[in-house]
Amino acid sequence: MNVNKGNIYEILNGVKQFILPIYQRSYSWDIEQCETLWNDIVKMQNENKESHFVGSIVNIAEKAMPTGVQKYMLIDGQQRLTTLSLLMIALRNHLQETGCAAKVDASRIDRAMLKNSGEEGDDEYKLILTGADKDVFIHLASKNETKLLNVHSKLLENYNFFKGKIEANVGFIDKIYEATGKLSLVNITLERGSDDAQAIFESLNSTGKGLTASDLVRNYVLMGLEPKQQNAIYKSLWEPMEGLFEYENKSSQQDRFLRDYLTMKLGRIPRQNLVYDEFKRYASNTTYEEVEQLCTDIKNHALYYTNIIYKRNSNDIIRHLYEEIADLRMEVSFPFLMHIHHSHFNQKITEAELIEILRLCVNYVFRRSICGIPTNSLNKTFATFKNHIREDDYLNSVKAAFVLLDSYKEFPTDEKFAEAFLSRDLYHTRTLNYILKSIENFGNKAPIQIENYTIEHIMPQNTNLSKEWRAELGDNWKEIHKAKLHTIGNLTLTAYNTEMSDKPFSDKKEMKGGFVESALRLNSYVVKQEHWALAQIEERANLLTNEAIKIWEYPTIAENILQQYQAVKGETPQYDLHSYDFNEHTSLLFRLLEEQIANLSSEIKRDCKKLYIAYKADTNVVDVIVQQKALRLAINMKYCEISDPQHICQDVSELGRWGNGEASITYSDPSQLPFIMEIIKQSYHKQADSE
Repeated sequence: MNVNKGNIYEILNGVKQFILPIYQRSYSWDIEQCETLWNDIVKMQNENKESHFVGSIVNIAEKAMPTGVQKYMLIDGQQRLTTLSLLMIALRNHLQETGCAAKVDASRIDRAMLKNSGEEGDDEYKLILTGADKDVFIHLASKNETKLLNVHSKLLENYNFFKGKIEANVGFIDKIYEATGKLSLVNITLERGSDDAQAIFESLNSTGKGLTASDLVRNYVLMGLEPKQQNAIYKSLWEPMEGLFEYENKSSQQDRFLRDYLTMKLGRIPRQNLVYDEFKRYASNTTYEEVEQLCTDIKNHALYYTNIIYKRNSNDIIRHLYEEIADLRMEVSFPFLMHIHHSHFNQKITEAELIEILRLCVNYVFRRSICGIPTNSLNKTFATFKNHIREDDYLNSVKAAFVLLDSYKEFPTDEKFAEAFLSRDLYHTRTLNYILKSIENFGNKAPIQIENYTIEHIMPQNTNLSKEWRAELGDNWKEIHKAKLHTIGNLTLTAYNTEMSDKPFSDKKEMKGGFVESALRLNSYVVKQEHWALAQIEERANLLTNEAIKIWEYPTIAENILQQYQAVKGETPQYDLHSYDFNEHTSLLFRLLEEQIANLSSEIKRDCKKLYIAYKADTNVVDVIVQQKALRLAINMKYCEISDPQHICQDVSELGRWGNGEASITYSDPSQLPFIMEIIKQSYHKQADSE
C-alpha cells in the first residue's frame, strides 16, 4: 500500500488513467455538495490558507506498463475526483471561449488534468466513469456539448454550476486555479492481491455524500472478484437486479429490499443501520460460484419484491391483490410475501395457492386494523411466519398458523371483526376508500374507479341538522347523529357530494345524480328506503358487515386438520401466573410492577414462560423471576448502555442467570419502583428506537 498526500494537479499529472469499477454507483453529488466545495475554495483563498483537506482517493494499481497509460481502479473517491475534474473542464472552457488573460492557459489544463496527450480511444482520458456517466463525461472533456442536448445528468448540472460560478468571478480566474491546487487529498494506492481493499474501503471516513446500504453491499459482493468475474456477474445479475427498481427513490427502495431480504433469510429484523454488517455476516466466505448463486437469489427476490411494489403481474387477480397490499401499506409483510413467491417459483405451491395465501395475508392485516389491534408486532410475525410452513402440506400449514395465532398476534374471528366493523368510526380511518371500493366491487363484473367518487354521509355531517333531518331521525336525533354518523351504515360513495350537501334524504335519493341514478351496489339498499333513521342505518350496517366477512374471509380449514397442528403446538407446556410460587409479599410487588408496566405502553404484553414472566413488545423488555423474598428483574439491555444513577443494576453478563439481557435488579421494596421503571423505560425505548 502506497499513501501520498497531494493535490488534484499532482494526482492527475502524468500519463495515467483512473477507471471506475463497473459495480460502483453512478455519480451522485448534488449542487449542494458542489456549492460546499466551491465555498471551501473561495474561503481558503480569502483567508490565504495554505491548504484544506477534502478527503481521500483509494485505488488499485493495475499491472505496470513500460509504455502507455498506467491505469488505476478507483474504489473510493470518485465523487471528489469527478467533481474536481468538472471544475477543471468549466475553467478550461471559459479560458478557451473568452480568451481572458490569465497565468494558467486552457491547453495546460487540458494536457495535465483531463487528457493523456497522444493516446487514442478511452486511453485519451484521465478519468473513465461507468454507464451513461462515461459518455457524458467524455463529451464534456472533449468539449462536445452539442451531443448533450436534452440529456439529464448530474454531471451536466454540476458542470453548469461551476460554469456559472466562474463566469460570475472572471477577475479571479488565477486565484480559483491556485486555490483549487491547495485542496489537499490523500491518495492511497493498493496492490492487487496483497492489500485488503474492502477493509480499507470500509475504514475510511469519507466526506461528501455517504454510501447507502445497497452501495456498500454491491461493493462487498463484487470488489473481491477479478475484473472479468466482476464484469460477468454485474452485467448478467446485479445490473438487471438494480434495473428492476424505478428511478424515483431507487436507492431507498433498494435499501429497504435488502433489509427485507435479510429478514426473510435470517428470520429476524436487522436494525436499519446494521443492514450492511448483517449482510456481510450472512454472505461471508463465498466462492465465485457461491457469489453467482447469491446474486441470482437476490435478483430473483428483487423481481418478486418489485412486482409487488409496482403492482406488476400478468394475472389480474394477483395484480389486484398487490393493489390491496399497497392500499393497506403492508410493507411489513414483504419478507414473507417474497418467501411464498419463491415457493411458487420453485413449484412448491400452485398459482391458485399463492393467490389464496396472499388473500389471507391481506385479510389478516385488514381485520386487525379494523379491530384496532396495535401493528407493532406485525413485522416480527411476518418475519418468522415461514417457520410455521410444512412444505408437504403448504397451504394447510399457513392456514393453521394464522388460526392458531393468539393474544396480540391473533387473526380476529368473524365475531370480533363484525363487532368492530359495525360500530367503528370508519370515516377517519385511512382505509375507508379501500373499504368502500372493495364492497362495491365485490362480485361486480364492471368494477368502479374509486378516483371518480367521493365519500358521502347519507345523514349529513353538519351538527346543526336541518328541521327535515331532525324530523327524519326523531326526538333523539342528537344521540343518533353522534353515534352513527361515521359508521359503515351511514357511509357511501357519490359523484355529486357537493350537490347533495345537507339536503333532505328524499332529495338526495331522487335528485340528478342521486342515489337512484348512481347504480352503485353500495346504494342498492338505500334507494329502497322511504326514510333514513336509526333502523335503516343499523340494518344497512348489518348487511354491509355480512359482506365484509365474506370479502375479508377468516381462514377455512377442516377441523381434523387443524387439530393435528394444535396437537403439535400443544406439545409446548402452557404457563400462567398460577405456575409461579408467589407469596403475599412478592405478589404485592408483582401487582404494583405490572400496573406500572401497563401504564408505560399498551404495546408491552405479558408472556408466561417456565422459569420467568416476560414482558415484551417485539422482543423482551424485562423478565421477572419470582424468588422467596424478592423479584429479580432481568433488563434486556447491555449493562454499559444503561443510565443508572441510583446504582440499582447489577452486571450479570458473565453470570448464568435466567432472563434476557446483561443487567439484573433485585426488587424487594415498593419504594424502589420509580427507579426501576426508569430503567425499564430505557429498555422499551431502546427496542422501539432500533426499528
